Amino acid sequence: MVDVTFVTTNPGKFREARTILRPYGVRLRWARRTLPELQAEDLRDVARAKAAAVHGLRGYVLVEDSGLFVRSLQGFPGVYSAHFLKIWGFGPLLELLRRRPRAAVFRCVAVLRKGRSSRTFVGETAGTIARRPAGEHGFGYDPIFVPTGFHATFAELPPATKNGLSHRARAMVQVGEYLRGGPTVRAPAAGRSRSRSGRAAPPAASRGVMSRPA
Repeated sequence: MVDVTFVTTNPGKFREARTILRPYGVRLRWARRTLPELQAEDLRDVARAKAAAVHGLRGYVLVEDSGLFVRSLQGFPGVYSAHFLKIWGFGPLLELLRRRPRAAVFRCVAVLRKGRSSRTFVGETAGTIARRPAGEHGFGYDPIFVPTGFHATFAELPPATKNGLSHRARAMVQVGEYLRGGPTVRAPAAGRSRSRSGRAAPPAASRGVMSRPA
């Protein structure tokens, strides 16, 4: 087993990452700390700044930062997703999209650090913004994000289904592959899913981006 400490204040993120990484022989520990949020335009910069701000932990340290990027809003809320949701909730975003295209991308950047060395892993899932919140699972923007190929939000899908196709899953799969010593590959595409009616839907449009040194 490989011990990794995941630094986050979000218990939902920790539970998802622990479930995804367990098959790779990773024993994930939780360090609940508030890390500084760099004001930057790129999630990679934000996540790397978080990783650099972690002190006093030995071995592998994992941090991540996620954002919802709406194409018709030039990528907003993007790097400001967590702050926007905390202050405003879903209402203003749904109002902005009443007469705009609703295509969006969920992106996760995970940074794995050990000593002075670190690597960055990026996962993405494409989808659309629902017209109203739905579902009881998950957290954050899950109730309004519908992954491509599905007719349900992340919050309506069973956690196991979400963990097979989400942006966080795509990044964490790459972390697991790296720690296991295997080739760093693109996260596996989701298989043919089923809609709420039980009909087969096209594969979810998601992708993992190759890992790279920070």
